[in-house]
Amino acid sequence: MKKRFLVIGAHPDDADFAFAGTAAKIAKEGGEVFLGVVTDGSKGEDVLKQKKGKLLAKKREEEQKNSAKITGVRDVYFLREKDGEIENDYNLRKKLVRIIREIKPDIVVSFDPGNFSFEGFYRFHRDHRISAVAVFDAVYPAAGSSNFFPELLKEGLNVHNVNELWFFSTKKSEFTIDISDTIDVKIKSLLEHKSQIKDTKKFAEKIRERAKKEGTEKISYGESFRKIKMN
Repeated sequence: MKKRFLVIGAHPDDADFAFAGTAAKIAKEGGEVFLGVVTDGSKGEDVLKQKKGKLLAKKREEEQKNSAKITGVRDVYFLREKDGEIENDYNLRKKLVRIIREIKPDIVVSFDPGNFSFEGFYRFHRDHRISAVAVFDAVYPAAGSSNFFPELLKEGLNVHNVNELWFFSTKKSEFTIDISDTIDVKIKSLLEHKSQIKDTKKFAEKIRERAKKEGTEKISYGESFRKIKMN
C-alpha cells in the first residue's frame, strides 16, 4: 500500500486501537501514515484540578509520539481541542482542512460518522461521533473547494481532493486488513499509552483477542473498515 494516509482520532490512542497494525504494515510496504489527534485527552483520568488536566494532556502527547515512532507514523498533528467539549464548528473544520491540504493524503481514516445507534458507550462516545462528522465535512466539500477557508490559499495550502475515506469502529465493516505480521507492533505501540493502562498483561491479551475477532477464516489478526470513494 504505497499510498499516503491521514488517520484522525478523537483522543490520543484512538487511532492506535483501530489502525496501528495497518499503519505498521503500510510503513513496511513503503507507504506513508500521518496521524491527527483532535482533543488533548485531558479527561482521560479523573482529574479535578486544571493543572492535573494540563499535565495529563502533555503526558498523553508524549505517549502518542512514542507510539507513532513504533508503528512508523511520519508525523503527528495535535489539534488540542478540549477533551469532552468539541463541537463540529468552523474552527475545528478549519484545523482539519488545514492538515488535509498540508499532507495531501490519498486516504483519510476516521471513526464512522454513521455511528448513531447508541447501542454501547465506546463506539458512540460524544467526541468520537462529533470528530467523525467533522472529518467527513472537512474532507467533503471543504478540503477540495476554494470556496471554503480561502484564507488558507494565501498560506499556500491549495485545495486537495481525497480519493477515499475509511471508517473504523464501524458496525458495517466491508473489508479487513491482515495485520498478522504486525499484531505485536500494534500491541507494543498501544502499551506506550501508559497513563491509560492499569494491567499491561490483561491489556495486551484484550488487544490480541480483539484483533482476532476482526480477523477472518484466512486472517488470524485483522483491522476492519468501511470505505467510500470520492469518485
